Amino acid sequence: MTDTTTSPTPSAEAPRPYRRDPDAPLPPLVEPWSGNGLVGVVQRRYLLKLLVQRELSARYQGALLGMLWSYINPMTQFFIYWFVFGVIFNAHAKVPNYAIHLFAGLIIVHFFTETFAAGTRSIVGNRALVVKQAMPREMFPVAAMLVSLYHVLPQVVILLIACVAAGWTPDPVGMLAFVLSLSIIAALGTAAALVFSAANVFFRDFGNIVNVFNHFVRYGVTMMYPWSYIVDRLGPDGSKFFLLNPLADAVLLFQRAFYTGTVDSTEPAAVREALMPENLMVYGVVVLVASLALLGIAQLIFSRLENRIPERL
Repeated sequence: MTDTTTSPTPSAEAPRPYRRDPDAPLPPLVEPWSGNGLVGVVQRRYLLKLLVQRELSARYQGALLGMLWSYINPMTQFFIYWFVFGVIFNAHAKVPNYAIHLFAGLIIVHFFTETFAAGTRSIVGNRALVVKQAMPREMFPVAAMLVSLYHVLPQVVILLIACVAAGWTPDPVGMLAFVLSLSIIAALGTAAALVFSAANVFFRDFGNIVNVFNHFVRYGVTMMYPWSYIVDRLGPDGSKFFLLNPLADAVLLFQRAFYTGTVDSTEPAAVREALMPENLMVYGVVVLVASLALLGIAQLIFSRLENRIPERL
């Protein structure tokens, strides 16, 4: 039988295997992912928007009323506080419109605690995206803050309805206080979330530490008690140390935006003057600058730990 297999022609040479010249310099290693930190998050706003939408959809998935729960929950809380503290404990006798005072403080406290807690869990909770996707890892704590900020809106709507019913009218200083308050919590909450989200990757205890810390937050601000109680207990000089707490300043600013406008002008002048500390807006600006500085420090700490996060996940 004739062999039909054709042998390669002498001119057809087999490809030679690649051999690196031992004297040639090594090619540069691929650097770890660097997304330019928070600047990279701003530059990739589309990804941030998708991440926020994903978190909101996951939270209300399978709920018949969907986003309406974000209005039902704060409305229920407001009426509970109005009935328990205002009617049963008669707190209105000592603090005018006590339910509004309490609910205004609760909005800011909840904004911070939800940002802090959800932001701390954000890296571990999105481990698949963190490991596989090339995106700034700061995006996950920032998204947690924006989701918390989204839930502030329905709470403010409920608060506004109650304030208008109590005779509230807006004023420019109050609106500035409103912006300052939210800005302080956004910066401070994001800073805390950045540091603790990275630390939580290495030690899961940090998630529990945040939960314990959040239990004390509401008692360290003028939410359940008015500013006048602080002055009575600590005195005019000692009360200034209370204002070193940025969360306390944020709560007071938010109450300045809404609560003080509901206090009837027929109330004694001493009562109206005791509602807020002097130079509150100055304290607010200083605290905002300090919060932004803390955010910058948190970014540096996160950047030092960022490249070790994927291997620990």
